Amino acid sequence: MLGRASWGAQMNKPTTSLSAIVRTLAAVLWLLLAGACAAAAADDGPHPPCAGAALPAFAEPGAPPNVRAWRGRAAETWVPPACTGWSPAEADILVALAGSFRYDGDMEGLRARVGAISAKKGMRYWSTTEKNWQPLLTDAYALTGPDAAARRADFKPAELAEGRSLDYAQSDNRSAGINVYREHVLRADHDRLWWSSENVTPVKKLLVTLFEPGGLQNFYVIERRGPGQWNFYSLTRAHKASSMLPLGGEAPYINRSAAFFRYLAAIPSDQEPPAAR
Repeated sequence: MLGRASWGAQMNKPTTSLSAIVRTLAAVLWLLLAGACAAAAADDGPHPPCAGAALPAFAEPGAPPNVRAWRGRAAETWVPPACTGWSPAEADILVALAGSFRYDGDMEGLRARVGAISAKKGMRYWSTTEKNWQPLLTDAYALTGPDAAARRADFKPAELAEGRSLDYAQSDNRSAGINVYREHVLRADHDRLWWSSENVTPVKKLLVTLFEPGGLQNFYVIERRGPGQWNFYSLTRAHKASSMLPLGGEAPYINRSAAFFRYLAAIPSDQEPPAAR
């Protein structure tokens, strides 16, 4: 027979084991909760580099840019940082691209590329509908004001000065006629250029309005990464004119963003592979 002390020890064993199991389960649940919170925080929308660490992170020079898209509640409730110059607004989709490229010149030369509106004509992108490379812009030119008929020469680098607003016009292969856009230069110095753009006129296809004025916005950052290397970040915020219009997939927005990155980085816009097949 077991003595009184041995009997007590045997009775205490299950209690000790149960307590250990409870502690282990609590630790596992805490880790799962922490992981879920971290995932939610990482997926709460894009982070432009003007507001801290970029999300997505910048790719290395020579590598394809990193691209992410957000839809649904993440796009609808995302609050833009003040450095974008945007007001909070519901979006149907957000697309962010973060890449880097090699360029031995200075910011003056990059401003010249940004200001050369007419050079974007004929820029190509991968069409997920036709499954081939298509011209993205059928026409593009600078304007003296918000009138599509007020054509002028390309903007000079000095015109992309901090605080300036500049108008330009372009027609793409998916909309009807010429659309007027306005870009705002938010910051400009020897090492960085931040600017945003939005449509001034409605973007239409046939008789259907796809985007009301301000419904298609872009924010861009060019910053010196190191000697002969530059970071580029773009962010697109789009809101359809009507909830009845299908948004479509993410790939067309991604490929259009990639086309502009390639233009600035002096990469052939139809170089294989496309950002989104």
